[in-house]
Amino acid sequence: MIRLLLADDQTLVRTALAALLDLEDDFEVVAQCGRGDEVVAAAREARPDVALLDIEMPGMDGLAAAAAITHEVPGVRMIILTAFGRPGYLRRAMEAGASGFVVKDAPAEQLADAVRRVHRGERVVDPALAAATLAGGASPLTGRERDVLVAARDGATVADISRKLFLSEGTVRNYLSAAIAKTGVRNRVEAVRVADHRGWL
Repeated sequence: MIRLLLADDQTLVRTALAALLDLEDDFEVVAQCGRGDEVVAAAREARPDVALLDIEMPGMDGLAAAAAITHEVPGVRMIILTAFGRPGYLRRAMEAGASGFVVKDAPAEQLADAVRRVHRGERVVDPALAAATLAGGASPLTGRERDVLVAARDGATVADISRKLFLSEGTVRNYLSAAIAKTGVRNRVEAVRVADHRGWL
């Protein structure tokens, strides 16, 4: 029996997915959560074989949750299950320790097959996304440039970002300028949009 943990902030999606996977004779859903910051505790308690993690969740995104599971509960294999088939997300998912990356509109039998293959120790990646990732290359942003753009997402001022990240305002401006240049746009709003679209944030 393959023990599964499901993490998705949309209750309807999560419960439908649980019902679907429970139809398989060799699957048992042993834990569910709706927030990324609940995933590690749920994995520790339920000891699943495979965790299926959505990317966009409150508290902590699925990529950060995957990295936390890798560190805190080694042995759990992970599949990132998302509606956002962005090339940069795939690269970050693999860096976080995920073994699979499946888009949510994949057929049910494809998801079940992915779970079984990941449980056996294989890597499973949506082929179209893999091709796009190879074509797109790695993110040009440094870790700090990424942090500054993430902090700027909701229209935060330079002073707001400075306080949040414990950086001087001049340093924040320098990181923003570098990120704007690397994304090839005119301002930070466009830089956030482009980086987000490419899955770099």
